Parts: sequence; C-alpha cells; structure tokens
Amino acid sequence: MGTEQLIILSPVDLGVAAVLVLLLAWLSWRLQLGIGGRVLIAAARSTLQLMLLGLVLKSLFLSSNPWLVAALAGVMLGVAGYEVMARQKHRLRGLWGYGVGALSMFLSSFSISVLALVVLLQPEPWYAPQYAIPLLGMLLGNTMTGIAVSLDNLTRQTLDKRHQIEARLALGQDAADAIGDIRRDALRNGLIPIVNSMTTAGIVSLPGMMTGQILAGSPPMEAAKYQLLILFLIAAGTGLGSMSAVLIGSGRLFDGRSRLRRERLRD
Repeated sequence: MGTEQLIILSPVDLGVAAVLVLLLAWLSWRLQLGIGGRVLIAAARSTLQLMLLGLVLKSLFLSSNPWLVAALAGVMLGVAGYEVMARQKHRLRGLWGYGVGALSMFLSSFSISVLALVVLLQPEPWYAPQYAIPLLGMLLGNTMTGIAVSLDNLTRQTLDKRHQIEARLALGQDAADAIGDIRRDALRNGLIPIVNSMTTAGIVSLPGMMTGQILAGSPPMEAAKYQLLILFLIAAGTGLGSMSAVLIGSGRLFDGRSRLRRERLRD
C-alpha cells in the first residue's frame, strides 16, 4: 500500500469548521448555559496558540538546536504547571501551589520522554524536535489532567473530612494512615481518564495520534503500533505523576509532628 499524498487544508476549510464552533457558542447563549463566551475564548486561544506553535516548530525543525528544544520544553512545563494550579478549587499556599504539579510532571513526563527517545524511538539526534516536542506535549497534556484531578480531589476531601482526619490522629494514627483513604481515592480519580481511554481505544474511539497518522498516509498497522506505544507511555506518565503529586501534596498538609495544617490550603 503506497503512501497517500497529504491533503492540505485551506483557510476556507478551517473557516467552515470555525462556523460550527460559532454555532455552538450561539446555542449556548440561547440556552443560557453561561459558557458561550468561554467557548469563543477557548477557540480563539487554541487558534492563536497552535498557529504560533506551528511557526516555532517550523524554525525549530530546521535548526534542531538542543537549547531551543530545551527552552520550548521548559515553557511547556511552566504553562502546564500553571494549568494544574488553576484547575484546583483549593490549592497549597505559596510556591507549593504551583510547584507540586510542575515538579510531578517534570519527574514523570520528562523522564519517560527521555526514556522513549533514547531507548525506543532512537532518532538521530536523540533530541530531534520532530519527535521530542510532540511526544513531550502528549505526555504533559495527559499527565496534567491526571495530576490536576488527583490534587483537586486530595485537597477538597481533606477539607471536607478534616474532622475525621483529626480524630484519627488523636487516636494515635500517623499522617499517612489518617489520610490514606483520601490519597487512594484521589489517585483513582486521577487515573480513571487514561484507563477509560485505553479501554475504549480502537472500539469506541480512534485515538488522535493514530487518526493523524492515517490521514497523513501512514499504514494503519504502523499507526496502531505508534498509538499503542503512546498510550502505554501516557498511562505510565499519568500514574507516576499523579502518585508523586499526591504524595508530595499530602505531605505538605501535615507538619513534622503529624498535625494537619489546614492553613496551608487556600480557601
């Protein structure tokens, strides 16, 4: 089976798709859902961000400068860390409110990306931006969601069940035991999205990377293998990142004497 020619999208094609988003925003306004403006802002942001990213990647692919690749990766991590913080109703005060998510994503997504590039994909050079940036982007995007959900569940349930936690501490349990069920529940909630994605992949949904490769002309079996690799990497990154975030975050909720410190959370 030969490689099909890539179909180039015109501005008119994108405009037709954009009209559908405008229709969604109008329907949201008519139904008084209160999210019409947010839909338009999200569409405008994604358009601007993706067009700018396309220009940046075009230059980056031509140069393959490792420092530029590292700089773009750092920007991606910084923005992802902010998004994790913004998605929490109650978050840790100070730099920890931002640092827990960013550190957890760095430990998980970056390490798994390097492992995949050096051991599995083996591009030349190993930091080749056409492999490194898309791979890191997919890992950060999914890990970000898992970490945000896990931390939000952790802090929200800690405040809701603070009297129960303090009662357990008064009965002699240490901090880990007193908050253990909340940590487990937070981790389960953080892992549910990626578990559902793996469960339904190929039956209910055709994942984005596989769809993109098929549209670009790749053989379906090669596209399926790449998608499977990405799903496994995302699952590992989401799990490790969520576990790191919950362990670090729950540790910050107690002091050195295993006392719950609610003042470390923003209301």
